[in-house]
Amino acid sequence: MAWVYLAIASLGEIFGVLSINYYLQKRSIKRLLLIVGIFGFGFVFLSLAMREIQMSTAYAVWTGLGAAGAVLMGILIFKESASVKRLFFLSLIILGAVGLKLFG
Repeated sequence: MAWVYLAIASLGEIFGVLSINYYLQKRSIKRLLLIVGIFGFGFVFLSLAMREIQMSTAYAVWTGLGAAGAVLMGILIFKESASVKRLFFLSLIILGAVGLKLFG
């Protein structure tokens, strides 16, 4: 169950970063509170995951999946570059997270 918690925490990271981008487009208290709420949600699930997963592995997977998800959201929602080089290095982040899950 800890890995499920970690995946949910990673979604908090992804949507937290996404909400920062929305906040920067139009600053408001509601959007600022949304950032705090989403990141808080992610931290709660990260702490639940860290009860069974080593801190170093949990943090590395959480930040890696969060970064990879943020890149994908940038490409899909904000029309950021989807160059072959960028996608290659994105796949390395995901591969590293999978490696930590399998061999960590």
